[in-house]
Amino acid sequence: MENLHLITDFLLTNKFIFTLLIIGLVVIVRKFVLFKIRGDVAFVTEKQRSWMSRTKNGAFAITVFLLFVLWKSEINQFALSVTAIAVAIVVASKEIILCFTGSIQRASSRSFRIGDWIEVGKLCGEVIEHNMMATVIQEIDLHHGQYNYTGKTATLPNSMFFTYPVKNLNFMKRYVFHNFSIVVAEFVNLYPLLPDMIAKIEEHCHYFSEVATRYNAMIEKHAGVDLPGAEPHVHINSTPTGEQVVHFMLFCPTDKANHLEQKIRQDFMVLYENKFKPKEERVEWGLQEHNVEIQN
Repeated sequence: MENLHLITDFLLTNKFIFTLLIIGLVVIVRKFVLFKIRGDVAFVTEKQRSWMSRTKNGAFAITVFLLFVLWKSEINQFALSVTAIAVAIVVASKEIILCFTGSIQRASSRSFRIGDWIEVGKLCGEVIEHNMMATVIQEIDLHHGQYNYTGKTATLPNSMFFTYPVKNLNFMKRYVFHNFSIVVAEFVNLYPLLPDMIAKIEEHCHYFSEVATRYNAMIEKHAGVDLPGAEPHVHINSTPTGEQVVHFMLFCPTDKANHLEQKIRQDFMVLYENKFKPKEERVEWGLQEHNVEIQN
């Protein structure tokens, strides 16, 4: 017992050593817990990421609390001594304060959680970690309609949540409204192609159409808004220079969007060629392709 009192008195007298011991102990426990949560799997699940983030935030909070208790008297003295320059400190630490308040704003509004797809400014990605200072996302190439991970990790300071709106794109992880267009240089009547085109699209989408309809209804109920239906949408308009633009919108699985786009583009080009290209040109073009195949 006497040895314990001696050790306690020594540590309280030498607070720097005690501080290092506290930090070292918290770091060791944190690493052990993170190792147990992650295990030996190659890919981390959303639930594991969530618990890993809670562990990191909890370890940080415990460390700050213990150090505050340990150095409370020194902090009080320091606070009294810097009262005169408090305004200067606030100005100098403006970004840090904004990051902390941004974290509080995120937590209070529940705008997103780990695993959600979000868009902040021009950055889009899946949230893999968030703490009091920053949010880390795995970047996704949404602006080019690819829906693929770029392999880049972006760290967003929480102060950005006051500068840019945070868009939660979580429903796009499974299904997405995929939009694309085909430009036709010649000004011809394309409307007779639409029934056959819609039939082709429905043929490509038949295997997920029921699930898409249910998921679309679920999103409408959750968001409380009237969304476009799950059926394919096709419309035509023209540009000031005379070209016609055929717009397509599909509600489809996110991972199938680009594949379906290529199929639909191919179908449209075949229908357009059969409808508007003279028969002689089609025969000549087919002979050219046949000769190229023979040469190869």
